[in-house]
Amino acid sequence: MFCAFDHSMMARAINRAERGRCITTPNPFVGCVIVKQGRIIGEGHTQRGGRPHAEAIALESCTVSPQGATVYSTLEPCCLHTKSRGPACSDLLVSAKVARVISAVHDPFEGVDGCGHSRLREAGIIVDIGLMEGAVREQLRAFLTRVTRRRPWVTLKVATSFDGKTALANGQSKWITGADARRDVHRMRAEACAVLTGIGTLMADDPQLTVRDVPCDRQPLRILLDSRLDISDSARILDGGNLLVVTAAQNEGRESQLTARGVDVVRVPVEQIKGKVDLRKMMEMFAVRGLNSVMVETGAKLNGSLLAAGVVDEIVAYVAPSILGDPARGVFALPAFTSLADRTELSITDVRQVGADLRVTALMKEK
Repeated sequence: MFCAFDHSMMARAINRAERGRCITTPNPFVGCVIVKQGRIIGEGHTQRGGRPHAEAIALESCTVSPQGATVYSTLEPCCLHTKSRGPACSDLLVSAKVARVISAVHDPFEGVDGCGHSRLREAGIIVDIGLMEGAVREQLRAFLTRVTRRRPWVTLKVATSFDGKTALANGQSKWITGADARRDVHRMRAEACAVLTGIGTLMADDPQLTVRDVPCDRQPLRILLDSRLDISDSARILDGGNLLVVTAAQNEGRESQLTARGVDVVRVPVEQIKGKVDLRKMMEMFAVRGLNSVMVETGAKLNGSLLAAGVVDEIVAYVAPSILGDPARGVFALPAFTSLADRTELSITDVRQVGADLRVTALMKEK
């Protein structure tokens, strides 16, 4: 059904989509290429904040009439729905009288969910779906996770010594990894919708959680999980706005103080047994707020809790060529296992050297 030329044009659309990776939240970053008589006549990608969409930009950029053209789009063109903020891309393509639309992936968003493809077919446009689907599903995995699983794609970032330690027994951890690895972490932050840490890490390291070491068009939302609102008024994370504090406390006085400083404070239900923030409910709340991806930079206790709650999708570990010794702090605070069958299994997807350190990426294996 698809020829080599089709593959090359969809690959171009996938590459074009990358230009919107860091700026389109909560919308997916999509690429579109329009071809007529074997020649590219227009192309585009989703713009900042999710509008205009890739197809609209590509149509606007056409050097000749797109009538009779073939459109390559990485995601199903949208249709009108209750949350639409502009003309539907499927309607624009119908009005342009294109002949064929090739989409890599069906859009499961409830406002689209097949109606874009149906609208095109009803207008007599040929629609083919599935070209390079695997590559696009990987590219849009965060958006697809939020829409289909009702929570963001969650990446746990850890920095460890060669023997798997994150800090000395006294808490000292700056710096286990080198400058190149830390710069790579800032790149990850720039690509995430939000960066989350816990109150323990905040008290120990006073992080800013901002992107500083690489170019950044949009600072990610910074999230602090602070069950009792123990955050200090001098914490650096309070500077610069763009901060969400998640808590279980009912302390209206402290909430008002933080709100007066421009902080968004939200209460999340607690677990019945432990009385702490329900991490699954927290992630569901993030999805409702339109967060496609959350990067976690925290300590062993919260790392372990997130892992135990089953809300982690990926772990990125920066491993330094050093040994800290047995008393040093580990990566995940988890209860002792009595059987190897209880272990958490991972699937390593990438290993590469970043400066003097190794970066190991692993996906959680479904049980």
